Amino acid sequence: MDSIYGALFYIIAAIVFVSTALAVTRRNQVHAVVYLIVSFFGTALLFYLLGAPLLAALEVIIYAGAIMVLFIFIIMTTVSAGENVPGRLEARRWVFPLILAVLSLGAMGVLLFGIPVSATKLGLAAVSPADFGRFLFSRYWLPVEIVSFLLFVALVGALYLGREERTSHPDQQKDKP
Repeated sequence: MDSIYGALFYIIAAIVFVSTALAVTRRNQVHAVVYLIVSFFGTALLFYLLGAPLLAALEVIIYAGAIMVLFIFIIMTTVSAGENVPGRLEARRWVFPLILAVLSLGAMGVLLFGIPVSATKLGLAAVSPADFGRFLFSRYWLPVEIVSFLLFVALVGALYLGREERTSHPDQQKDKP
């Protein structure tokens, strides 16, 4: 049974690697975001496989959820209406994402519904949210603040890039006869 989990690890790692590479190389921003979401879900599966279900849940909630919504918002505000008009949906465009999705769902099914590796179960480590927050903000307050500042800068940059360009300044209109 250990070999099944070892094989799953390498399959999921390959899915993460391929989907991240595809996210970086796609010209269509929406396709890149979809591949990045697949990469985040694969990373969450790796965390779950390595025995960190809290990190897996945080990966899905924070990165695949909140950060991707922010990316989609940025794409929607920066892309003009006629610039990225999708063409006809062709079947060949769906083959590779469908293969990645089936592999990811299969790996997730084996992890969630598979036979446990050994008869001994790991003990449950329960921590209250207050203790977790106290630990996080007492020890790692600087990285948390840096990440929040970077997200704020990304949002301001998206709003700046998405604003409408004015052809002339209102003060220049007054000077003309």
